[in-house]
Amino acid sequence: MFRFKMKYNFDRIIDRFGTNSVKWDKHFLKEKFETDDILPLWVADMDFQCPKPVIDALKRRAADEIFGYSLYKTPTYLDAVSNWMKRRHGWKIDSEWIIFSPGIVPAIYMIVQTFTNVGEKVIIQPPVYYPFFSAVENNGRILLTNQLQYENRRYTFDFDDFEAKAKDPLTKLFILCSPHNPVGRVWTEKELRRLGDICLENDVLIISDEIHHDLILSGYKHTLFSTISEDFEKNTIMCTAPSKTFNIAGLKTSNIIIPDEKMRESFSNTISKRNSVMSPNAFGIVALIAAYNEGEEWLDQVMKYIEANFEFLKEFVNEKLPNVDFIEPEGTYLAWLDCNRLGMDDEKLSDFMLKKAKVALDDGKIFGPGGVGFERINIGCPRSILKECMNRIVNALKEKSP
Repeated sequence: MFRFKMKYNFDRIIDRFGTNSVKWDKHFLKEKFETDDILPLWVADMDFQCPKPVIDALKRRAADEIFGYSLYKTPTYLDAVSNWMKRRHGWKIDSEWIIFSPGIVPAIYMIVQTFTNVGEKVIIQPPVYYPFFSAVENNGRILLTNQLQYENRRYTFDFDDFEAKAKDPLTKLFILCSPHNPVGRVWTEKELRRLGDICLENDVLIISDEIHHDLILSGYKHTLFSTISEDFEKNTIMCTAPSKTFNIAGLKTSNIIIPDEKMRESFSNTISKRNSVMSPNAFGIVALIAAYNEGEEWLDQVMKYIEANFEFLKEFVNEKLPNVDFIEPEGTYLAWLDCNRLGMDDEKLSDFMLKKAKVALDDGKIFGPGGVGFERINIGCPRSILKECMNRIVNALKEKSP
């Protein structure tokens, strides 16, 4: 299946019970899903061993025996981020543009607080990562939904609707998900350029959440939104992190990249003075540096394995689940399955997956309008786990049939 020898064994099953894992902890599963007798393929963290250089770097840091307040604005850290962006994505950034955040979600909350006022409007594009909804509504802003268009198992933008909503004088902000979670689109430069032009024409600021930007499948090219033009770069706040790329989300280290000086100063005041986000995670700093400087071999290999998992899933669905539509992925490690032809409403579908198939997936409804009847599956796991999940679904459907 692989054209080169794999250094890492992604088939290896690592027992995550007892590791305080949100994904696997039985107490948490019981609380969230009302049962712990389930196979979890929901939240977006992978079940693969992290890159060895990251593990080794963390061990060396642990050997220091003191874990006090730490700095991130060091040449080593800033160079690791800057070099990664230039080497992997062709974006030359100034180290001064980088602002630490303990996560992209809290950063989006704080960006909404900084650049909009209560009662102003923010555009999002559902079905989309569900914290986007709460980041807007929990801060007293008005949510505008520019629904993705779903046709022939593929998603596209509704540019006419987007432009109409951008023209509203109360619309101040647009949150882009690129690559898109959960539908798996890697937007083309042409698509992104049209969105960006509309935003510039209507003075709408762009948040580009690109946390999955390193996880691109063969045959597709991810375009960092800020690289399209100098005007886009000045009108965009880029949200990046090594967390999804290298499976280190628990180390809470993200980088918000803001080229425009005035916007950067405003956001810095919000994050440090208004919210007192100061010293980063001591281990997160070390992990980021090791990942960006030495983790490319692991990333290239894990993406080959993820692609093979997608191929397995596609063949499985086509052969054994004729009433389920596999949405062709272009990026991320999150599969998006259209289960509407199974003939269950959303409540019954959720109940079926949990109580009959005994698998914990992310129900499409949590991603907002357009998500009903879909299921998101995290395929960033050993193939044996993915196969077990799908077999459970097939067997449960057989038992359900008269």
